[in-house]
Amino acid sequence: MNDKLHCCCFFGHRKIKETNELKKAVYDAVEDLITTHGVDIFLFGSKSRFDDLCHSIVTELKEKYPHIKRIYVRAEFPYIDDSYRNYLLERFEDTYYPEKMIDAGKAAYIERNYEMINKSKYCIVFYDENYVPPKRKHSRKDLIEYQPQSGTKLAYEYAVKKCVVINTKK
Repeated sequence: MNDKLHCCCFFGHRKIKETNELKKAVYDAVEDLITTHGVDIFLFGSKSRFDDLCHSIVTELKEKYPHIKRIYVRAEFPYIDDSYRNYLLERFEDTYYPEKMIDAGKAAYIERNYEMINKSKYCIVFYDENYVPPKRKHSRKDLIEYQPQSGTKLAYEYAVKKCVVINTKK
């Protein structure tokens, strides 16, 4: 993979309100990174509507800038068969599972996010400090629900220390 200077990753809440203003902000930020800063690698995770929005925008910009690459960083399935790899390569130019995550367990998504941030010079984020994540059960056996800390908040706080953060939340 190219060096950190040419990489950008994305983070955002699972649920967002997609507005024309948000789409334009992301589109303009991504295009500026490509044309002004030479970014050509875009790292994606999964599980959020913001990731989906960013992927669709980068895919649209790929028609204009065919040299850019979309890479899916898996938080699950360290080993995949050719069928799943081919499925992923319909939407991405490459995919990988960070080796250091093999024993991450429940922290896999957080560790994957940190991996993406560490590989990126830029991070486009949709972070709302007032966002309340959906309540989840701790496990299937537990009867009480708990309120986890937002994964986006953790990623945002880490990214602020490690790279240039572009927050699209206005």
